[in-house]
Amino acid sequence: MAITRGRDEPNTTNVDAAIEAVNEHARPLSDAQLDQLVERFQDRQVICIGEASHGTSEFYRFRASLTAKLLRECEHAFVAVEGDWTDCYEVNRFVRGLSDHEDALAVLSEFDRWPTWMWANWEVQAFVRWLRAENEDRDGDSQIGFYGMDVYSLFESMAAVVEYLDANYPEAAERARAAYHCFEPYGEDARAYARSTRLVPESCEDEVVSVLADVRRNRPTYDADHDEAHFNAEQNALVAANAEEYYRAMVRGNVSSWNVRDEHMVETLDRLRDHHDDATAIVWAHNTHVGDARATDMAARGEVSVGQLVREAYGPDDVALVGFGTHRGTVVAGESWGAPMRRMRVPPAREGSYEHVIRRADQTDCLLVSDDVRETALDDVRGHRAIGVVYHPEREFGNYVPTDLPERYDAFLFVDQTEALHPFDVEADQREVPEAYPWGF
Repeated sequence: MAITRGRDEPNTTNVDAAIEAVNEHARPLSDAQLDQLVERFQDRQVICIGEASHGTSEFYRFRASLTAKLLRECEHAFVAVEGDWTDCYEVNRFVRGLSDHEDALAVLSEFDRWPTWMWANWEVQAFVRWLRAENEDRDGDSQIGFYGMDVYSLFESMAAVVEYLDANYPEAAERARAAYHCFEPYGEDARAYARSTRLVPESCEDEVVSVLADVRRNRPTYDADHDEAHFNAEQNALVAANAEEYYRAMVRGNVSSWNVRDEHMVETLDRLRDHHDDATAIVWAHNTHVGDARATDMAARGEVSVGQLVREAYGPDDVALVGFGTHRGTVVAGESWGAPMRRMRVPPAREGSYEHVIRRADQTDCLLVSDDVRETALDDVRGHRAIGVVYHPEREFGNYVPTDLPERYDAFLFVDQTEALHPFDVEADQREVPEAYPWGF
């Protein structure tokens, strides 16, 4: 389906019919319904769970609860998130009992790349604690990993590669240092490097690719501990290579940087599944990554998404895509990239949008399963709100993505009124999660 409706063109037709479809097919958003969703999806190879913003508490808590339920049913599984590989790998070590960090608060406080609130918050802290406790009851082969899929950590990943090679392959370490020296003039500022490539046609592409090839040539064929360390190093070398491509594409201002990023996420998923003997992958990312881009106007712009790519790779019957939405509430975001985080008001949903339609139905907090609502008025293309880390509530029109909801997701969770996430930096007076805080549902 080619979706051509513009983001400033609301669909206000068939609203009453769409409301009736919600009334007929919506299920109350409850613990029991999450159990039924787990039963439906637990045998899928890849389960992607989204969020309509990066700063909404209920999205994080429902996602954590659904993930915990899935993990209890999966003998071999891992969680892969829209976060940096280097920082998330430390969380992975912590939840497996291999880290020097004393607690979840300490390891998550190490996340220092903006927007820090995405991972340094009460909601993730509570889930990481649960994951550490769950792994204590599992043996090494069945322990659950926690990994980052994103591509931003160019300099951190290069440093990790050199550190590994220093300890294991000194000659390769010298070659890596020489190659990565190409980035030295930019003072660990990836955006400065990217801007320079607009002025001078030379780049560091050949250098990062050569290091990745060098690391792969030194892949060990023995010693499980060494193999794990090498896997981490090889992934960091891959991040460096793809990050270099991403930042170059970003300054050109076209869709290729988006596609580089999502294709890297899926490449990382494939590597993790291979590393974990085809384990179940549970993915956490924004709806714009999790949903199938072909069911939105993204496809008309040549953009792909993680959800689309994994459906194409594994087949739709082996993939589950779960989206989220809300009518109104509060959210944590910034007014510009790198700006201080703050709590912002999320205004009531735009007329004619999916969020507006569901809000007008009898069941407010609800679950819609796509198989139930195809060939109803909910199959019409409507706006679906997406809030990013940069947000301006007063000018929301561009935030509504024209969407065929039952084609974009396999299930959709709607929370009528939501509250902002609880970042450590905002909750400075109480960084620890209160005992009674409901991390799950």
